[in-house]
Amino acid sequence: MHKLLNYCLPLSVLLFISCGDETESSEPQISLNDIAAPAAISYNLVKDYPHDTASFTQGLIYYNGILYESTGNPGNSLNNGSWVGPVDLNTGKQTKKAILPADIFGEGITILNDKVYQITWESRKGYVYDLKTFNKIKEFSYNHEGWGITNNGKELIVSDGSSNLYFWDPETLKETRRISIQDNNGLRNNINELEFINGSVYANVWQTNDILKIDPATGNVTGRLDLSKLKQQYPELMGNNDSEKVLNGIAWDSSSNHVFVTGKNWSKLFVITLNN
Repeated sequence: MHKLLNYCLPLSVLLFISCGDETESSEPQISLNDIAAPAAISYNLVKDYPHDTASFTQGLIYYNGILYESTGNPGNSLNNGSWVGPVDLNTGKQTKKAILPADIFGEGITILNDKVYQITWESRKGYVYDLKTFNKIKEFSYNHEGWGITNNGKELIVSDGSSNLYFWDPETLKETRRISIQDNNGLRNNINELEFINGSVYANVWQTNDILKIDPATGNVTGRLDLSKLKQQYPELMGNNDSEKVLNGIAWDSSSNHVFVTGKNWSKLFVITLNN
């Protein structure tokens, strides 16, 4: 929100300086005419694995040959709580390494330097675990909701369901900068689960079958992957309302360049390759 000043500068000064909050971003305004429409990203389906339909997927990451998942607990008796842990690809069964209290809604996870970073939804609280033992190293707080999290090898990158991406220092867990996500039509909201792939941020858009490819330097959406047809091939993946069985979960295997995708309470985890 912009704050109104109690005074105004002379008009001659206003030609160079705008009245406003000095803490606001100094990034130049970008004209939508300067942003190219996102390129359509096609994909090839490699295979599918089983996925636990009781898992309300919030985060997904593939690290050193192991798939890790985090889930949330929306208060549904069919859901198995908020937890983090490795998942057996062949069976879809998980080993719950960290389980959150019933009143904490778990969200995304990422792994950096053998530490697991987990954020939560409305409690604005995060956790850091040791990857080998899953012993909790620390708790931390932030001043917005937590939805998705990934990293670029140096910084944590966080979404909160808005059009913002926040960059955090992994040691202090404090925000160092932020960018807005936009395409040629304007700001893109509902940015959710994240994955960093070959220099770009890939993001689920909540309540859609879209995954956006985002330039982390500008916030511009450079590509769009539509997985509607993939989901339509499996009627059991369709939900009764917008919050059920939503596409959510992206993990990248850098060794094979395969991408894992799944959704909340889906019965399938898909392996795809991207043609972009």
